[in-house]
Amino acid sequence: ILGVRDIHADHAASHIGKAQGIVTCLRATPYHSTRQKVFLPVDICMLHGVSQEDFIRGKQEKNVRDVIYDIASQAHIHLEHVR
Repeated sequence: ILGVRDIHADHAASHIGKAQGIVTCLRATPYHSTRQKVFLPVDICMLHGVSQEDFIRGKQEKNVRDVIYDIASQAHIHLEHVR
């Protein structure tokens, strides 16, 4: 946007964008769940024994929180790359 031509700036922007996308998906999960939709990675949900139905029903058990934590950790890793 500002005419910056730097590979490091592009790399940082890429990681920031990924982190923002992950956080946006997590923040929207309650909204989408009320509409019977879940956009979280199935493999991470399966790893913790969580189904899409658990999110739709609004369960807040430890395994559901663990799914959210694992996904949020991915956003944190992207931010660490930027730093």
